[in-house]
Amino acid sequence: MPEPSWFDEGYPHIWLPYCQMKVAPPPLPVARTEGCRIVLADGRELVDGIASWWSACHGYNHPHIREAVGRQLATMPHVMFGGLVHEPALRLARRLTEMAPYGLNRVFFADSGSVAVEVAMKIALQYANTRSSGKSKFLCFRNGYHGDTFGAMSVSDPEESIHSAFRGLVPRQIVVDIPTDSRAMEDLDRFVGTAADILAGIIIEPLVQGAGGMRFHSPDSLHGLFRIAKKHGILFIADEIATGFWRTGHRFACDSAQVRPDILCLGKALTGGTITMGATLATEEVFSAFLSDEWEAALMHGPTYMANPLACAAANASLDLFDRESSTERVQRIEARLRDGLEPCRSMPGVVDVRVLGAIGVVQLDPETNIFALRPKLVDRGVWIRPFKDIVYLMPPLVIDAHDLDTLTEAVRTVLGSRD
Repeated sequence: MPEPSWFDEGYPHIWLPYCQMKVAPPPLPVARTEGCRIVLADGRELVDGIASWWSACHGYNHPHIREAVGRQLATMPHVMFGGLVHEPALRLARRLTEMAPYGLNRVFFADSGSVAVEVAMKIALQYANTRSSGKSKFLCFRNGYHGDTFGAMSVSDPEESIHSAFRGLVPRQIVVDIPTDSRAMEDLDRFVGTAADILAGIIIEPLVQGAGGMRFHSPDSLHGLFRIAKKHGILFIADEIATGFWRTGHRFACDSAQVRPDILCLGKALTGGTITMGATLATEEVFSAFLSDEWEAALMHGPTYMANPLACAAANASLDLFDRESSTERVQRIEARLRDGLEPCRSMPGVVDVRVLGAIGVVQLDPETNIFALRPKLVDRGVWIRPFKDIVYLMPPLVIDAHDLDTLTEAVRTVLGSRD
């Protein structure tokens, strides 16, 4: 079937993300979305296994979110947030502080998850240097990923992340392994003690390192890192852009370890995958450090579209849906079905590991696997799954039903089991 005219006319002018366009096959033209389905221009329907980069937690075109955005569009699509405020933003800020780990009372809105990380880093640097000079570094972790903007790249793994081409071109941070036992935790504690005078913050993706390879760590490791930060007076930054809003089975991944970060970054599912938005939450203690009679002591950051009313309306509607439904039970059902559906892959040739946490399922393959060759085969099975690095993973919408979830896991088993 020929491509639609809009594809033929527009594709020669587009620059695609994470794509070597010289050798990559053309992308699939999408006509519309509905529920957990992506409908292609040629009429094929794909079950979405990754929720549009983990954002469409309620599926696509949810009527409650759509109606909320429509009402807001008719009233006020956008207004600057400098010197002005509006009801959708203030209501959302209140609701997020009530939902987040205790004590995160202040919300700075951004226009994406990466910018939320940038804001967190600027807050941490300025906060630390109101107390002592010379704190200019962050402790971050191998296989970590925090976004594509410049600061966020600097706290991502400089060797193994998708930003390795920028190695040596972004600020150098302190990168360590996530401790997995008591001895490694004690060693890191001693190291942080020697470096505390230069560390403005410790930043981590709680429980799951996403784009670094869907690598899991335990609540005990997370809590141990939090205790080290508190012991040495270093701000603890939790990047829950991917893990927040029940993705790991908890409202926030930090809840699993009873960790209350000083700064929390949110994005992706914040608006139910409807429109871009990020948020950086901070404690009252952190916020208070910026209060001064001197104007220059303020946090100097302000994206043009921060607190966009349409995005705030979508986010408030998304939170309504979470309030109405038992997300914990829903994710538990998804987790059990992912385990049953993916566990048979463990015995297949070339499979290194199978792991599941909440609504995240991962099959890790031999590093020599041609991961790109798997993508069209999965499409042929009627699913949209985008393997990367050495993993095939599922992070479906949280509203996915048993039939569609089984379609996803069956496609993974069939494609991996039929490899030469």
